[in-house]
Amino acid sequence: MYNCIIFDVDGTIIDTEAAILQSLQETLFEQKGMEYKKDNLRFALGIPGEEALQRLGIIDAERVHEAWSQRAKAYAHHVILFPGMKEVVKEASAKAEKTAIVTSKTRQELRDEFEPYGLNDYFHYMICADDTEKHKPHPEPLFACLKALHAVPQEAVYIGDSIYDRQCARAAGVDFGLAGWGAATSEGFDPAYYFAVPQDITDIMLE
Repeated sequence: MYNCIIFDVDGTIIDTEAAILQSLQETLFEQKGMEYKKDNLRFALGIPGEEALQRLGIIDAERVHEAWSQRAKAYAHHVILFPGMKEVVKEASAKAEKTAIVTSKTRQELRDEFEPYGLNDYFHYMICADDTEKHKPHPEPLFACLKALHAVPQEAVYIGDSIYDRQCARAAGVDFGLAGWGAATSEGFDPAYYFAVPQDITDIMLE
């Protein structure tokens, strides 16, 4: 059993894909007259919004990111908690010594999109995009989380859905569990664990 169970948020605990892609597509068109198919914007899932915009060549990424964040609020009704995740988070909090979140969301985005589900109290610590200079796939966010938890990589497992999550975990020396319900594919991940449904996470709590 791991002492620390660390979760990603988007695509792992909550399903935000539709809201993120739709709002990004509309923002790019409204702010810059840029037209993209949603499939061509999927790379933005799992990294900070400003970084995604910079990769698209947006010079004033901070301003456009603010417009994107406001636009995303209109799609809040599309954001849902993955079935079974609430129970899994509660069980993880009860059985593991420490539970945490490492996300590419900003602190404000976490407040807007995650806090409404009432799960904050089940986590000992949360690392957001605002908290580190470097972001996933760089290991700095996980290192910051482990430091705050007074834990070492061998004691932790990081559960996420994107290749950025996998690369971050590998670079930090942390075992990775792939959230199959949120991942578009399992190819190229080679995770320590593959979880087909959230309830599968409880298996590692019994080891």
